Amino acid sequence: MPRRNRIKSAEPSERGEPTAAPLGGSLRRTENYQGDDWVVQTVAGTSGRSYRCPGCDQEIPPGVGHVVAWPQHGAGVDDRRHWHRACWGARERRASNMLRGRGAPRY
Repeated sequence: MPRRNRIKSAEPSERGEPTAAPLGGSLRRTENYQGDDWVVQTVAGTSGRSYRCPGCDQEIPPGVGHVVAWPQHGAGVDDRRHWHRACWGARERRASNMLRGRGAPRY
């Protein structure tokens, strides 16, 4: 039988890494965006619905993994936004005119 030479590492919070809570097979974390704290959750995209990414204004088809983000304080279901993973990562580098407003139609 092979030996296990792995060293048991400390918990993520002890190493100074952000902790993420698994929720239904996805990860939830808090990130800063436009001076506010946002809850960011990675989803598998298995709901069968398509969404419109506010970063690039393109459709996220069903079955494609993506990110759901909403403001941490005072957020309801209507404040959730579905982003492509790359668009969420590039959100600070995009021009402000590329982002959709809250009054824009939802698809």
